Amino acid sequence: MPGTGPTFIASALHALTGAAPFIAAIASLLALLSLIYATLLERRIGRLLTGRSGSLEETLTVLSREMREMQEFKDEVERYLKLVEQRLRGSVSGVGLVRFNPFSNDGQGGNQSYAAAFIDEEGSGVVFSTLYARNHVGVYAKPLERGTSTYELSSEEKKAVAEARQSIAVHKKE
Repeated sequence: MPGTGPTFIASALHALTGAAPFIAAIASLLALLSLIYATLLERRIGRLLTGRSGSLEETLTVLSREMREMQEFKDEVERYLKLVEQRLRGSVSGVGLVRFNPFSNDGQGGNQSYAAAFIDEEGSGVVFSTLYARNHVGVYAKPLERGTSTYELSSEEKKAVAEARQSIAVHKKE
């Protein structure tokens, strides 16, 4: 049977002896590449671990403190926005204006009279009315609480309040 005797072993040893320098060169190259890779990894890990003072613990402490500060800032901004929103609800956000002629039968006044409503989101505010005639002008103000007044509102004043509420509804959709 060919290849199983002492001649086969002798020829294999002879081939290995000739290839040994090449195998050693390849092993040396692999060792050098591994050393370079390990050095690069060590540098990268060193950069990761070094914080301002040179330690991972210090870096984590700084990051933790900064995270707490950001959370406190966020909480402060949320409180401020809630306060601003409460203040906005109490400010005039709806205006309604109705012009009319209170003296339609005798030709006096034209459409110079008006009712103007200024209300907040809850319908509280004021309605101003003027009655204009050639020889005098009357100005009236009526307080509003949630869309109603302790004084009787004219149909024009009620229409002005309705327009103001509509104005608020339109702005809320935007």
